[in-house]
Amino acid sequence: MSQVEKKAGLLRRTSSSKKPLKEKVVLMYDEIFAKEDPAKNNPRFWDELFLMKVNLEYLESKLESVDGEEVQRIQDNINSLFHHCVQALGEEHQIKVVNALQTLCALFRGVHQKNKSASGFDIINMLMGFDKAEQRMKDLMERLDSLLCGDGSESLKSLCLKLLLCLVTVTDNISQNTILEYVMINSIFEAILQILSEVSSRGQHGYDAVVLLALLVNYRKYESVNPYIVKLSIVDDEPTLDGMGMVVHQALTEYNRQYKDKEEENQGGFFSTLTSMVGSMFIADADEKLSVQTNEAILLALYEAVHLNRNFITVLAQSHPEMDIAATPITPTPTTPTTPLGTTPPSLDMMNNPELPLDPNLQTSNLLITFLKYASIVMQDTKDEHRLNSARLCLIILTCIAEDQYADAFLHDDNMNFRVNLHRMPMRHRKKAADKNIPSRPLVCAVLDLMVEFIVTHMMKEFPMDLYLRCVQIIHKLLCYQKKCRIRLHYTWRELWSALINLLKFLLSNETTLLAKHNIFYLALLVVNLFNMFITYGDTFLPTSNSYDELYYEIVRMHQVLDNLYCMVLRVSTNTGQWKEAASKVTHALVNVRAIINHFNPKIESYAAVNHISQLSEEQVLEVVRSNYDTLTLKLQDGLDQFERYSEQPKEAAFFKELVRSISLNVRKNVSLNTLSQDVLLKEFSTIS
Repeated sequence: MSQVEKKAGLLRRTSSSKKPLKEKVVLMYDEIFAKEDPAKNNPRFWDELFLMKVNLEYLESKLESVDGEEVQRIQDNINSLFHHCVQALGEEHQIKVVNALQTLCALFRGVHQKNKSASGFDIINMLMGFDKAEQRMKDLMERLDSLLCGDGSESLKSLCLKLLLCLVTVTDNISQNTILEYVMINSIFEAILQILSEVSSRGQHGYDAVVLLALLVNYRKYESVNPYIVKLSIVDDEPTLDGMGMVVHQALTEYNRQYKDKEEENQGGFFSTLTSMVGSMFIADADEKLSVQTNEAILLALYEAVHLNRNFITVLAQSHPEMDIAATPITPTPTTPTTPLGTTPPSLDMMNNPELPLDPNLQTSNLLITFLKYASIVMQDTKDEHRLNSARLCLIILTCIAEDQYADAFLHDDNMNFRVNLHRMPMRHRKKAADKNIPSRPLVCAVLDLMVEFIVTHMMKEFPMDLYLRCVQIIHKLLCYQKKCRIRLHYTWRELWSALINLLKFLLSNETTLLAKHNIFYLALLVVNLFNMFITYGDTFLPTSNSYDELYYEIVRMHQVLDNLYCMVLRVSTNTGQWKEAASKVTHALVNVRAIINHFNPKIESYAAVNHISQLSEEQVLEVVRSNYDTLTLKLQDGLDQFERYSEQPKEAAFFKELVRSISLNVRKNVSLNTLSQDVLLKEFSTIS
């Protein structure tokens, strides 16, 4: 028996000498794959076909098994099947519409699977006939648009979105999917917006709609004018933008909640810890993999909204009660498959109830807080490729936010204070902070905390240089805003200074290893220039004169690291080699740091000698610093408060291309038409006819 026959739906086995009987729909598929027109001897062939329950496996297998010559022979019948599928979408008989949608998906998948090496034009020709393709796709997109925007069944709308996601992701590289040209011409952008703007439809379909939009925005985005990019950039309808934000917020909230539950479960006492330790020796780390599964598709949607649409920035800051997903009654639906943590759409109840009653004991939240918590989870471990990509994307999103004037205004707004419980990596030398000890502060403090946390916890052999550069640049952009607007932020700056100096110490200790892979001098320059920002402009944004004293104290206290850095860059800049120029820039940048060290160190030593004190207290050192400012001479350095604005192309183009490929593969794997069980659909529509 052939592989295809094995997959056919079997009714009964008569005896070992006879072949099993095939389902009627399978016999009809066989007629389509024969040379003759199946409607020649049966004028009602197509009407009957769409009343039959689709056998997806058989149809896809049949398409994949067709060889080159056969393709030519049956192309007219395949074209006819596609045409009648599109026609059936306009039928009043809902079962016909369901079967047509599922058949179209099998067609798209089967033809692409068979013809991976074929050109897009050959695939279009096989599916629709090249001369008729434009009209066929116009009809298809119009009917899908009509189904998505109409008052019909929610199951049908869901199936339409699954079909569109299937169509978008049939090729590994979506930009090589030539059929999407027709999706660009016959835009469904307005239909997606309508889904997001209405509470009920957003609850049912918002997740798929947002992921679909994110993928369509990335179709040939660097090669031609993509209408979805243009339209997304000018959306100013508040309900629509709020709806998009709500979908992203709920997806990230659910991930954060599940992660926290998993974390608490893993910390459930000594016995649990011992069991998990022993268990992991024998069992593949299924739980660990579950806890690190990321959701790059929803992050990409957030990035595109923040990057392309200035109006979306307001959505980030909108406050609402922090929803407790665990406490919300969830009605499980048979349509949701088991997928890894963080990749499932939020529960329908969550999405249908954006307005929850305000509880005075409930912490308020917003999309930005939820995103920062999510970032603090995925940025903990960057060894896994998906988490590395997620961490990079989180930092790119924060870069866009840190550059936006409106975003900076609400980040620094002293009237908008929040308690943000970021996840901190377990480390031997520090205690886990209790959530209740976290003060209520402007949101910029949480962003800075996240950057400091990353700097402190990722000094390792596989050094994530790219992420460190982004972290330091985000801090710089925030400082530029504070300097420009003279905002005196009450933040524990000393933690940041200490983290930065320890980073320089790490670069020094691992110079040889790191230089084999990275230009550590560029990172060192950015770090030194952060100190120069504080030294030169600190009087405009540090909260008190004491903060300025503490800055000088920290530089003097850690002078050995800064002295060693100077010796290293001086050595490299005076030798000929590839790093000569880069090291030379750091040498020049250190001029004021060295002036501070060389000015105050002798004064401190003299004070200790005169007073016969072997070890000065912090207060005594600060006293020396305060009384010797007048004689300190510093050089004015230009351009410290200037930065290069974020630009996706060309720097980030390769990253996004690979990211979209990864998301597309994941969506293709998770979005199966069986997500909407055929039996459930047929049962729903069997009463409607």
